[in-house]
Amino acid sequence: MTLGVCILIVARGSDYLLVDISNSYAKFAFASTRRVLAPTRFPTSELSSGVVARFLGKRNVEKLVVSSVVPAKNSAILRAAAKVNVLWLDWKLKLGVDIDYPKPQSIGADRLANAAAVTALHGFPAIVVDFGTAVTFDIVSVRRAYIGGVIAPGLEAMTNFLYRRTALLPELSLKEPRRAVGKSTIQAMLSGAVFGYRGLVREILTQIRAEQFSHKKVHVVATGGYARLITRRLPEIDLVHPNLTLEGLRIVANLND
Repeated sequence: MTLGVCILIVARGSDYLLVDISNSYAKFAFASTRRVLAPTRFPTSELSSGVVARFLGKRNVEKLVVSSVVPAKNSAILRAAAKVNVLWLDWKLKLGVDIDYPKPQSIGADRLANAAAVTALHGFPAIVVDFGTAVTFDIVSVRRAYIGGVIAPGLEAMTNFLYRRTALLPELSLKEPRRAVGKSTIQAMLSGAVFGYRGLVREILTQIRAEQFSHKKVHVVATGGYARLITRRLPEIDLVHPNLTLEGLRIVANLND
């Protein structure tokens, strides 16, 4: 009985192991050509070749597909990959979108993955709002081209800055405020963080629409850690797709098979 179970586990396989390395966290997910399985998240500071090797030991994979904006961690992927083919997402690959941008090599791999995913899954023109260490807005035009975007400080970075730089303000656990006018320091900070951040997102979206998509229908999709919290009362966002970047890795891997 034990031998039979072991044989079943060894035989399990996936087409891809997807790895999205951002400044704060690294996400791992196994995927077939059609579906991304539930991801696992690690602090990027803890990412090592041993961590990657443990994932590769769980399943037989044909390809490692990597989006990285932390070059110092790329060697961990290469050391662990051994004989597994590694596909590094960059602007030279087939993405399913054109690139209309002066220095395409400077575009973050995660932003390219988001553009590829939103186009394939939801259509274009489109705006992706990614709530990560920074909040990024990436735009796919009516001509199916990535044309650039906006970068603003992330929500957690802003609240952590207040905590580190002020003597009396506490560290904050982000959640929906009860009211705009806080009756304590923490309530006041929550109000400023969440309501203020919604205002930032709303205004940036308003400016993008006016500049690029006046009187046009545009798909607005959110992803990233605080997407659900911030978009809860933002009708400007059509939907939240938590694993959009990983879906982009899967889609790009299919296009470059």
